[in-house]
Amino acid sequence: MDPSTQPTLPPSAAAPPRVSTASAAVVPIRSLGPGQLARISAHLLALEPQDRYLRFGYAASDEQIQRYVDQLNFQRDELFGIFNRKLQLIAMAHLAFAADPKRISCAEFGVSVARSARGRGFGSRLFERAVMHARNEGVDQIFIHALSENTAMLKIARHAGAVIERDGSESEAHLRLPPADFDSRVTELVKEQMAITDYHLKAQVRQFRGVLALLQDIRRGVRSARQRVFG
Repeated sequence: MDPSTQPTLPPSAAAPPRVSTASAAVVPIRSLGPGQLARISAHLLALEPQDRYLRFGYAASDEQIQRYVDQLNFQRDELFGIFNRKLQLIAMAHLAFAADPKRISCAEFGVSVARSARGRGFGSRLFERAVMHARNEGVDQIFIHALSENTAMLKIARHAGAVIERDGSESEAHLRLPPADFDSRVTELVKEQMAITDYHLKAQVRQFRGVLALLQDIRRGVRSARQRVFG
């Protein structure tokens, strides 16, 4: 939905978003770029039919999901992801900034979490991360367009203090954001650097395990050759 069509809430509605009390545990969330397109595509295509329906608002086919991935605008929007130890993208968020120059202070949030990663609060963490980035980019209103049956998404918005308007099978959640400050800017920089470091460490561990597995295969091959030669 085009952010330019959204109503603007009065200034008095603005309030600092409430942060989950569970956010003490560190969940590395890093920005995603064009280099992660393959992982983004794999994550979304792995979603089950019901999850696709809740994420996109319709029963998205593989072709429609791939078209969505191909049209991602990394220069305008921001995407965030959570990776497991195998560097598989298990949760991601899309913060889409308004394309209309007159509505640059608005952004829309969407999120998806792999079924195997449910129940860990990843959706809430991604929302918190997106809100922080939106504030630092000068956005004063973030909204979520979701099906009314998407109770998990609406719960995240409601817990953050968003105003939710329901219209039959669809709902809109609007959250006014306070201006950026020194703490929000520094916190985002620190979180992003921590996430990048975590990603590189996982990549190094994965590479080391690959080399170790190769050496073990070579040793097994040498051992088998010796047994054939010497009986």
